[in-house]
Amino acid sequence: MVLLARTTPLEEVKKASEGLSLFFIDFDKNAPGLELKRIKKMGGRAIDANEVFFDGYEVPTDTLIGEEGQGFKIVLHGMNAERCLLAGEALGLGYAALKRASTYARDRIVFGRPIGQNQGIQHPLASAYMHLEAAKLATYHAARLYDASVHDSSITQHAIGVACNSAKYLAAEAAFTACERSVLCMGGMGYAAEYHVERYLRECFVPRIAPVSREMIMNFVGERVLGLPRSY
Repeated sequence: MVLLARTTPLEEVKKASEGLSLFFIDFDKNAPGLELKRIKKMGGRAIDANEVFFDGYEVPTDTLIGEEGQGFKIVLHGMNAERCLLAGEALGLGYAALKRASTYARDRIVFGRPIGQNQGIQHPLASAYMHLEAAKLATYHAARLYDASVHDSSITQHAIGVACNSAKYLAAEAAFTACERSVLCMGGMGYAAEYHVERYLRECFVPRIAPVSREMIMNFVGERVLGLPRSY
């Protein structure tokens, strides 16, 4: 596993984010000093999540990634890419939900006509699709900036951060709207596991929460882009 651990005591550094180092360690569940407790989740059942407890677990010095004390900076460097990744996940969920819902709306006949012929069904789905398309453009823009910055020194980390945070926020919100409207337009069958949209709705909470909350993204944009005072 990749482990971020404090290697310099807190009282010896100026900021809490300093003195942290990153390690790539063997994860031996049978070794002394390691305990795992599985976390039951509402979604993401393809992989397990665990609380990890260390108590005297030995970490060899040759597992250090980069320089000692620079671990937090290394983690931050990868967070913009992670925001793009989560934005892509969100978009996929949103498009999948709309595909299921629109198919159902075409096939479900009530009072002699498909329910998708009603604007009360059609318009919310159409609006959700357009928001996904806009979020997709923002995501592609952020990903291109991130990739191009390797060779183009004029692209600042600040510009990348703004683009990646914005993309993650927009994609996550668009996906949630698409998934929620898909469930609602299908009525009781939207709540049924058979059509999968209820699962998409559960899964789309992950991009809204991780790797950074919606509120922290708005704090970032408010302070770093709009020049507003820190609110917390």
